[in-house]
Amino acid sequence: MEDLMQKIVSLAKRRGFIFPNSEIYGGFGSSYDFGPLGAEMKNNIKNAWRREMLQSQDNIVGLDSAIIMNPKIWQASGHLSAGFSDELVECKKCHHRFRKDFLERDKCPECGGELTDSKKFNLMMKTFVGSLEDEAAMTFLRAETCQGIYVNFDNIVNSMRLKLPFGVAQIGKSFRNEITPKDFIYRTREFEQMEMQWFCEPKSADEYFEYWKEQRMKWYLNLGVKKDNLRFREVAKEELAHYAKRAADIEYKFPFGWKEIEGIHNRGDWDLSNHSKCSGKELKYEGYYPYIIETSGGADRGFLAFLIDAYEEVKGGRTETTEAVKEVEVMLKLHRSLAPVKVAILPLLKNKPELVKKAKEVYELLKPHFICQYDEAGSIGRRYRRQDETGTLFCLTVDFDSLENNDLTIRDRDSMKQERVKIENLVDILKEKLEN
Repeated sequence: MEDLMQKIVSLAKRRGFIFPNSEIYGGFGSSYDFGPLGAEMKNNIKNAWRREMLQSQDNIVGLDSAIIMNPKIWQASGHLSAGFSDELVECKKCHHRFRKDFLERDKCPECGGELTDSKKFNLMMKTFVGSLEDEAAMTFLRAETCQGIYVNFDNIVNSMRLKLPFGVAQIGKSFRNEITPKDFIYRTREFEQMEMQWFCEPKSADEYFEYWKEQRMKWYLNLGVKKDNLRFREVAKEELAHYAKRAADIEYKFPFGWKEIEGIHNRGDWDLSNHSKCSGKELKYEGYYPYIIETSGGADRGFLAFLIDAYEEVKGGRTETTEAVKEVEVMLKLHRSLAPVKVAILPLLKNKPELVKKAKEVYELLKPHFICQYDEAGSIGRRYRRQDETGTLFCLTVDFDSLENNDLTIRDRDSMKQERVKIENLVDILKEKLEN
């Protein structure tokens, strides 16, 4: 399974999904950049989430709150207390530091040296505002997006004239000073969250907890994740966060084990009541504090799960051309809404100007409607396989018959079926295929 992760990391860099951050300067620990295809795919994931929350569900509005907020917010939320800390140990020999709960034995995993006693290490990432770097100017990069929703609760209710139950959805960057980030983009210090806070009457909280559990699981399944690779894990009482009355994780079967990709939490009235007490601003709704059911998913973790789940290897290749294919061919069977490139336009031969001209005309026709790629480098079989490797849904081949009949061949990624269609009908045909 470790071999699979190495293949995923290699593919991600080779095909422009994910690059190591600051690579020309030797890199920067556990920090990654999303390349051209990765940025498009990640946006597709976030757009799918927004469509689900703001269009498919009822009574949910959006928000985009600031990353840097008044530090009193983090005091009120409990993030500056011991509850938002990890147990840190250090090797007395090589001085590497580790999270205690990540260690399988009481020896340094790097050199075998003796470890220090553990101590609390707060995960909040500090920064300073203004011209002086002193205690008064210190604040924090947000550790989660939801606090921006809670402190805007009154503004949202009043401006949107909302009645319970309702939700507020937000996507944004969060930061945690992880001691031991690991597993590629699964655990990093900078990450993106997709969070929805559902405000409801206390008596209906259990019902909505179950509703949102099922809805969030359906979302992953509907986007093509294999059912056997997903499961719920009810969080034990001793594991619950300080704010939680109940929590359930959606876990994905990664090559490095079952790991959380989204959490559903019953936060009770802890957040609104605490912010009311600490700020002096009453955040009750018609005389009481609503309960909050939270769905909190990682865009980066989801990205990794979708990428791994779509990865397939086909020995001997799947090309329908006459080329002999001996190597293993890689396919990304990404869901149509997540695939970064929908259509690739391929002239049969790049040394025939008339074919290149026609293919570029097709590219100009399609690019206002779809994310497209024009590709003329290499043999047609290799170009098919290159597009399969990045999850492209349809390959359009312009050949000599295209010059005579103003048509071309559409090749479907998953079935490999080919059909001949008129170029004048191409936009409508591709739209219908993507919708179906």
